[in-house]
Amino acid sequence: MQYKFPEGFWWGSASSAAQSEGAATQGGKAPTIWDHWFKTEPNRFHNQIGPADTSTFYERYKDDIALMEQIGHNSFRTSISWARLMPDGKNINQEAVAFYNNVIDELLAKNIQPFIGLFHFDMPMYWQELGGWENRDIVDAYAEYAEICFNLFGDRVACWMTFNEPVVVVEGGYLYDFHYPNQVDFRRAAQVAYHMMLAHSSAVKCYRSLALSGKIGIVLNLTPSYPRSSNPADLKASFVADLFFNRAFLDPAVKGCYPEELIEILREYNQIPEYRSGDKELLAAGKIDLLGINYYQPRRVQARMNAINPCAPFMPDFFFENYEMPGRKMNPYRGWEIYERGIYDILINLRDNYGNIPSYISENGMGVEGECRFIAEDGQVKDDYRIDFIKGHLQWIHTAISEGCHCRGYHLWTFIDNWSWMNAYKNRYGFISLDLETQKRTVKKSGEWFADVSRNNGF
Repeated sequence: MQYKFPEGFWWGSASSAAQSEGAATQGGKAPTIWDHWFKTEPNRFHNQIGPADTSTFYERYKDDIALMEQIGHNSFRTSISWARLMPDGKNINQEAVAFYNNVIDELLAKNIQPFIGLFHFDMPMYWQELGGWENRDIVDAYAEYAEICFNLFGDRVACWMTFNEPVVVVEGGYLYDFHYPNQVDFRRAAQVAYHMMLAHSSAVKCYRSLALSGKIGIVLNLTPSYPRSSNPADLKASFVADLFFNRAFLDPAVKGCYPEELIEILREYNQIPEYRSGDKELLAAGKIDLLGINYYQPRRVQARMNAINPCAPFMPDFFFENYEMPGRKMNPYRGWEIYERGIYDILINLRDNYGNIPSYISENGMGVEGECRFIAEDGQVKDDYRIDFIKGHLQWIHTAISEGCHCRGYHLWTFIDNWSWMNAYKNRYGFISLDLETQKRTVKKSGEWFADVSRNNGF
């Protein structure tokens, strides 16, 4: 075996409540922003498939967890739906408590560690109507929700994640119009980002006070910023892109404070969010135990070639442009660059600049449109391209670990082909293929390969 991983390495996959549970109007669940947005603008969703039409995990969790065991999972991340657990924002829904208890217990019965997220893009609509993450009151409300989750499930959950990809909430909802509430306003985006990190810190502080035995962290989609060249203008563009899209969340989560360079830019452009006395101390209390890293593709940038329109709204893009490197390796089925070494660069950066904080790869994966074309006569998706994709990344993770990086696991996005926001089922990512009409599950070739890798702890 060429690549042997450390004993106890986490092998598994990730999903989320909104993308897998279904039962959007059942079990006492209240609407989320996704239910509302699909109801009002179904045309924004691929083939007009909305959040009610997911992979029915709410009904079939036992079958799915059995499949996880079959393909070698020893860990699995999903999330709790705030709108299901607290449908009115005040009272606890006992049907939801029973469901999440059953899921956690079933995972443990199969020797699969549950990693549980508290927020995965699915804001309850009742909170969005009050301003969502723009409203300072949500910081305390989120902390209350987190404490309820810790008390209900914390005796069996070893790893908690406060947020999944908070920058996507900011980018999609307040800068680039691909999430609800479809605003384009940097100042509001900055306020949302700030409140999310205060909420994160409040949850971490609460978790510490309960003295539970598990770990608490956050999942960030870290996208290394590579400059076009060594020209100082390109290097500066890369540095600023890294500030906005990585360090704006990574620094407060790991170091407990924001980078001064980012604060200086926001101050210069009059974009500092509203803050209160005591916030600095609260942020400092939000340092995590474990970092989840979502990595899909690099960000390549160059210095801007054109002047900014003075009438255009302030954007991070004021400071750089995207750069398409000639000869880059592409996923032709998704349109994203594949750069396996990026995962190594992230881990080395964490080792050298963030105290080598314990981490794991919480998402990595290859979306493929029209994957049915790879179904063989035996009915199985022969996704050799996905196996090659995973191998390439695991090799670089292995190298990073051999150089002292503290990476403890690898989770693919995702377990089963699931509903993916506006793209719905356009791109398939899972180890398990899903027939939308019949809900039949079939293990792909990559699922069988992954089972061997997990059981051998390497390949």
